[in-house]
Amino acid sequence: MTAPTPNIVRYGRLVIFVAGLGGLLYGIDVGIIAAALLYLNKTINLSVEQTSVIVAAVLGGGMCSSLVAGVLADWLGRKKMMIISGLLFVLSVGLIVVSQGFLPLFLGRLLQGISGGVIAVVVPLYLAECLAASNRGRGTAIFQFMLTFGIVIAATVGWFYTRQAEAAIAAAAGNTTLIVAAENHAWRGMFLAIVYPGIIFFLGSFFLSETPRWLFRRGKQEQALAALRRSSTEDEAQLQMREMQALALENQRQAEARTTGSLLQRRYVIPFILACVILGLNQTTGINSVLGFLVIILKQAGMSPAHATSGDVVVKVLQCVMTLVGIALVDRKGRRFLLKMGTGGIVIALAAGAIIFHASESQRVDIRDRIQSAVHGNSLDAPLPSTQASTSTVLTVLYSYGKGDKLATVLSSDNDPVLHIQPDPTAPNAPLVIERALYGPVPTETTGWLVTGCLCLFIASYALGPGVVVWLMLSELMPTRIRSVGMGIALLLNQGVSTLIAAVFLPVVGKYGYYAMFAFWAICTLLYFSTAAFFVPETKGKTLEEIEQHFEGKTLGTTITEGA
Repeated sequence: MTAPTPNIVRYGRLVIFVAGLGGLLYGIDVGIIAAALLYLNKTINLSVEQTSVIVAAVLGGGMCSSLVAGVLADWLGRKKMMIISGLLFVLSVGLIVVSQGFLPLFLGRLLQGISGGVIAVVVPLYLAECLAASNRGRGTAIFQFMLTFGIVIAATVGWFYTRQAEAAIAAAAGNTTLIVAAENHAWRGMFLAIVYPGIIFFLGSFFLSETPRWLFRRGKQEQALAALRRSSTEDEAQLQMREMQALALENQRQAEARTTGSLLQRRYVIPFILACVILGLNQTTGINSVLGFLVIILKQAGMSPAHATSGDVVVKVLQCVMTLVGIALVDRKGRRFLLKMGTGGIVIALAAGAIIFHASESQRVDIRDRIQSAVHGNSLDAPLPSTQASTSTVLTVLYSYGKGDKLATVLSSDNDPVLHIQPDPTAPNAPLVIERALYGPVPTETTGWLVTGCLCLFIASYALGPGVVVWLMLSELMPTRIRSVGMGIALLLNQGVSTLIAAVFLPVVGKYGYYAMFAFWAICTLLYFSTAAFFVPETKGKTLEEIEQHFEGKTLGTTITEGA
């Protein structure tokens, strides 16, 4: 075989660079909202439910687009779908940045999710069909790594703008106009900063060739060969073309000879149910809610906004590092081993977090009746109860005007320790109803760092286990005949559970506390661990045929040895 020419090497790097940007955008989609939530509610009138929906909209958009992205990629081509996804990302950022209310903000986040869902399906598909066998594994690993790195970039952007905003707020010396301007600039600046990799991804996709496999299936053999020549030597291109032609003939013969058989066989039903259970439980660990609400969780645990965004960066950098460790170990230690170790660590982290939050939240008392009695003319001006204690105290009120709960918080350390609630301009005549009013000591910074430690263990365990293993393992478990349809249904369940948990997160913690959500996740992950320990077979070193034999009730065949 001749050595690759400089043009082939440069094109291979371009493919991996653009694909890496796709992974970066998908990670940014998930991570950018975390720090923005610190200021979003202060400049746009949102209820608790609407705030949770804003976070969940990206997951919901991804759920919708992932269902049709594969079909559209087969119809329009992989390259065109990458271009469309980049355009959607850029448009979503523009819509979010100019938003003045819930609806455009929701639509912008939904569009962002649709872009991310298309990227998650099409970019790995593009890599698998375009890269040569010698660098296909590296290209896929880079996409996975850049996804976690995108979450780190989003956290870093949030940290930078939070520091700027807190400095401006302190300099405003109580000037409400300047404070609101600083808060408004902070969250809009966070979103605007992420548009640049989206633009580069959009423009870079134009310089890529369509995948040779898609072109071949569309009957464009000359164009397929030309695409192969951009990424392979002439000998390799001709060899791959002959392989595609031979495979097409074999598939045609199999299609003519195939007997359909029932899909209700053990070898189809058991792996399908197992895939759905694992993908559903993968989201009930709370991973996407933790990533989306991380800054809010740390702030509630007692950390200042600046320290909360610093903790956000630390946790997400750790996720990035542990993803690399997981990629290095998955073929050495095995999928099942990493899945058990990861879910076990998640259970410990979540249980510890629930205990820490319960210890803090149990010290608060509900003074709802006292606060409700202070309501006059649908307005509330309630000073914090006087106390002789030297520790700072906090009053958190869950209230509503008509429909839609909202949260208001005041600290004893504030310059004006009085809770002010004014009538909702969208429902000026609706009565002000106090749903809950919790009063108690403010968690210390030590509590905040303990929670940060729990979340570090959580994210490290997830990245090492489920984060690396779940998609690889499930693609191995699914029999060939039902793989595309089965994985599509399982992915729908996965995204649906994720969207639901993110949507109910703030309403649940507003009514029952953060410990309740952490405890729920811990119980679900314990079930996940049990599933991995007792029902999931090890697939390392096994052929797809051996795995199918296992689900037929037969013993797995001989492990494939190196060089076999």
